[in-house]
Amino acid sequence: MTPEEATLQMNLLGHDFFVFKNADTGLINVVYKRKNGGYGLIEPEA
Repeated sequence: MTPEEATLQMNLLGHDFFVFKNADTGLINVVYKRKNGGYGLIEPEA
């Protein structure tokens, strides 16, 4: 899934973070809610 889709799923579930496989890279990523209300994305170095 894309980071945008993962953010949507995270919000639908009511979680603070969501681990997913990035459709573009095939790698495991994490989206998370920041304290300021924004979102972050953690990606491994390729």
